[in-house]
Amino acid sequence: MQKSIWTYAWDIQDVGLPAFLRDVTERAGLNMVSLATSYHAGRFLQPRSPVRKAYFPEDGTIYYRPDRALWSDAPIQPLVARNLEEGGDMLAALCRARDAGGPAVSAWTVCLHNTRLGMLHPGEVTRTAFDDPNYYALCPSSPAARRYVTTLVRDITTGYRPDRLELESPNFMGFAHGYHHEKDGLGLLAEDEFLLSLCFCRHCEARAGRAGVDMPAARAAVRGFIAEACEREIPQARWPDFSERGIDAFEGWPALHEFLRWRSEPVTSLLADIREAAHPSTRIVLVDLPEAWVGGVDLAAAARILDGLLLCAYDRTPAAVSQLALQGRALVGPDGFLGLGYRLFYPEMTGAPDLATRVEAAFEVGVDGLNFYNYGLVPARRLDWIASALRSV
Repeated sequence: MQKSIWTYAWDIQDVGLPAFLRDVTERAGLNMVSLATSYHAGRFLQPRSPVRKAYFPEDGTIYYRPDRALWSDAPIQPLVARNLEEGGDMLAALCRARDAGGPAVSAWTVCLHNTRLGMLHPGEVTRTAFDDPNYYALCPSSPAARRYVTTLVRDITTGYRPDRLELESPNFMGFAHGYHHEKDGLGLLAEDEFLLSLCFCRHCEARAGRAGVDMPAARAAVRGFIAEACEREIPQARWPDFSERGIDAFEGWPALHEFLRWRSEPVTSLLADIREAAHPSTRIVLVDLPEAWVGGVDLAAAARILDGLLLCAYDRTPAAVSQLALQGRALVGPDGFLGLGYRLFYPEMTGAPDLATRVEAAFEVGVDGLNFYNYGLVPARRLDWIASALRSV
C-alpha cells in the first residue's frame, strides 16, 4: 500500500532532508512523499519550521528544473520558483533518496490553477456568461493551456521519473475559490456558484459549438439566472435539489442542459492527452473531491483513462468515508488504484483516535493508498496520529 504525505519544497528545506525523511518513514510510518512540483500563491502557517512561522510562496511557479527544449515554442511558459535556486531542487533530492532506499516519490502537480499565468494570458482563462475573466483559472478548452499542462507532465515524468504524479485542477475551477479578499454580500447559494463557474470563453464557445451545442441559448439562460439571483432580497433556491440532481436539475432548459452534458469533454480529453504525454513508468492519478462533476470532471471516464483516483475524504464521518471508498472502488474497478486523502487539521481531526476510525473505515472497504495533508502545516505530534492510525489496521 502507498502511504504518502503531501508537502512543499520549503518544508523539507527548513527542517533538512535527513530529518524530514526520518519523520516520514520512522515517525509517521509512511513509504511515499507527495511533493508539490507546481503550485499557486498563499500564506502558509509553518508550525514545523525552525526558521519561520509564515511563508508566502511565489504565485504560479514550478519547483523543479525544466527541460527548456520541451518548452522552446510553447505559448505559455513556466517560471521556476526562486525557492529552487535558494534552497535546492527537492524533487531531485527525493528521487536520489528513493534510489538509495528511501520512500517513493509522487509529483503533486497543480495544472490549471495559476493566477500568474492567467494575468499574463487573459485570453486563456475561464470566463463567466458575462465575459468576466477568472484570472486564477486557465481553461481546459484553451489549446495553449492544454499544451502547458501536457508539457508540464511530460517534463516532470521524463526528467525525474517519479513513481506517481498527482493531478490537481485539470478541470474548470469554481467561482468561489478563496481568491484574495473575495467578497460576496449577496449570499451565493451552491447553484449560483455553479452557474458563475460555467465557462463561456472563446475556446469553449468554439469547441462546444463544433459539438452542436447552442451556445448563445445556453449563455442567455445562465445570464438570466445569474441576473435574477442578483435581484433577490435574500438567498432563495430555484433548484432546492440541485446538489442531489446535479446537471439534471437543468433539464427544463435544453440548450443549457446540453452544454452541461458537453462540459466534461474538454476535461476528459485533456486527461487523455496528459496520459499520453507522461512517461510510462510514472502512474498518473487524479486528485479530486467526489463532487468533481461540479468542475466538469467525469470521474468514471477519468478512472478509465488514468491509473486511478485519489479522492479527498476531508471532513467526513467514518460512515461517509466508507461510502466514499465504495464509490471510488466502483469507479476504478478491482485493478485500478484507489487512494483516499485526509487532512490533519484541527478540529476536523481532534486526535489520533479520530483519524484512526477514518483510516479503519477505508481499510474495511479496501483502498490502495492513503495521503495525509500536510507535513509543514501541522504540529510534529500529529505525525504520531498517522503512525497510530496505521498501527490500528
